[in-house]
Amino acid sequence: MSEYFRKVGVRRIVIMMLGNVILSLGVSIFKLSGLGNDPFSGMVMALSERSGMGYATFLILVNLVLFVIELLWGRKLIGIGTVVNAFLTGYMVTFFYGLCLKLAGVPEHLWQSVIWACVGVVICSLGVSLYQTPDVGVAPYDSLSLIMAERWTRISYFWHRMFIDAVCAVVCWLTGGIVGLGTLLCAFGLGPFIHFFNVHISEKLLENSRKSGRT
Repeated sequence: MSEYFRKVGVRRIVIMMLGNVILSLGVSIFKLSGLGNDPFSGMVMALSERSGMGYATFLILVNLVLFVIELLWGRKLIGIGTVVNAFLTGYMVTFFYGLCLKLAGVPEHLWQSVIWACVGVVICSLGVSLYQTPDVGVAPYDSLSLIMAERWTRISYFWHRMFIDAVCAVVCWLTGGIVGLGTLLCAFGLGPFIHFFNVHISEKLLENSRKSGRT
C-alpha cells in the first residue's frame, strides 16, 4: 500500500478526495432543489426510497454490483479513487444534505429551487473535475461507458454514456423519482463546466505539483 501511495503521489490522492467531497456536496444541493438530480444519483435515490433502505447503504450495494463488472472487464480503471467514490460518497451526500436542510431549509419558491440547481451544476462539475483529473481510479458507474466503448462495441464513449444515463433517468422516473429541470441541467451543463474546471483548476493543480516535485 505504501508503494502504491508513493507511486501515485499523495497530492493526486488529496485532490481526488477533495473532488469527491465537493461532488457529494453538489449532489446534496441538487437533491435539496427538488428539481431532479443527475440520472444515476436520482435513480439510486428513488430505488433506495422504494426499498426502505438508506441512500448510502443502497448506493454501496449498487456500486458493488457495478464493481464486479469493472473488475472483470476494466481492471486497469480501478484505483483508490474507485474505492473512495464507491463506498464514501453516499455517506458524504447524506451528511451534506442534512447540513443543507438545517442551514437553508427546503426552497419555498421555484426561483429558489432553480438557483440551487444551478449552483449544484457548478459544484458537481468542479467535484467531478477534481476527482477524475488525477487519474487514480474511476468510479464503478463511470467505468461502464468506458468499458462498453473499448471492449464491447465500436460506438464512441459519448453515445454509451448518453444511453446509460437515459436508462437511469427512465428507471428513476418509473420508480417515482424526480426527472426535471435539474436532470436537464446535468445533461447539458456538466460537460462544459467540467471542461472549464479541468483547464483552469484541476490540470493546473497537477501541473504545479509536478513542477514542485510533489507528484
